[in-house]
Amino acid sequence: MAELLIPFFIAIILLTITPGLDTALIIRTATVGNKSKAFNAALGIACGCLAWGVLVACGIGAILATSELAFNLLKWLGAVYLVWLGIGLIFKPRTAFEITSNPNKQENWFLKGLITNILNPKVGFFYVSFLPQFIPTGENSTYWLLSLVAIHVGLGILWSLFLITLMKPISRFLQQGKTLKKIDQITGSIFILFALKLTFTNR
Repeated sequence: MAELLIPFFIAIILLTITPGLDTALIIRTATVGNKSKAFNAALGIACGCLAWGVLVACGIGAILATSELAFNLLKWLGAVYLVWLGIGLIFKPRTAFEITSNPNKQENWFLKGLITNILNPKVGFFYVSFLPQFIPTGENSTYWLLSLVAIHVGLGILWSLFLITLMKPISRFLQQGKTLKKIDQITGSIFILFALKLTFTNR
């Protein structure tokens, strides 16, 4: 169990703190709005992740439990997807992270966070390709997928609170081109390593 969960925690923490659409929304909201609005956006993002997690766990969990062929197909598709993401981050890392905005004060920030996440299919693709390799052999796939998603959501909320609380230094840090470039390259390397690990995962 430790051999699965320790690598998962290391990877999911690094992936959680890697700047993306969710991070941008929280930082923009906290910068030009206030902490309350930013926290509402973070809750919306978390609910979006849970929605994707339930969808993936119920659908993929059932497939993994009954089909060896589907498991192997999903495994290889997931590995290819992770390698593709990793190569893109390593060789085409971002050099800028836009955090300025002028949000409408009347917007529902919970709903905006929820919609932003639900309409991002990368969340579902990531869960499908990344999480199955951390399911112990012989265990209930649906239960484990939901548990791993819950851990990811919990870490995401903690990271969001950290961003909101320390907005100014974090925003300056993320705006440094060299910093963002290194973060992307490290994350890309992690994707490729886990893609290799995924190819050796057995049902």
